[in-house]
Amino acid sequence: MSTVLFACVHNAGRSQIAAAFFNALSDPAKAVAVSAGTQPGERVHPVVVDVMREVGIELSSQQPQKLTDQLARGASLLVTMGCGDECPYIPGLQRDDWPLEDPKGKPLDHVRRIRDEVRDRVSQLLDARGWRRLDPAT
Repeated sequence: MSTVLFACVHNAGRSQIAAAFFNALSDPAKAVAVSAGTQPGERVHPVVVDVMREVGIELSSQQPQKLTDQLARGASLLVTMGCGDECPYIPGLQRDDWPLEDPKGKPLDHVRRIRDEVRDRVSQLLDARGWRRLDPAT
């Protein structure tokens, strides 16, 4: 089984959205996702919780966590979203960067667009790797 690590600065927006969509849409026997941040915030941004709730995903109980070398070593793919040079370099760890805008402080409609872009990117990743759950309702 593969583990995908989604990382951003505060682990309070983009990476939380990506991991939540990934785990909702992936076949858990093939791949799972975790998220972390280089400077984790105190909580997931309330507007992010709201826009994810609109699509049936609850993030209010999620707690941002620190991106550590140890956490990255357990992953097969690291997807970064704005953490730049602060993201760890792990030899042999495949890495991709998604240049996504930080939802912090953005209006609801703007955060919805960010959410939808993250969902599209996650969906493309799942299809490209053959990790998509056959029946997302199960």
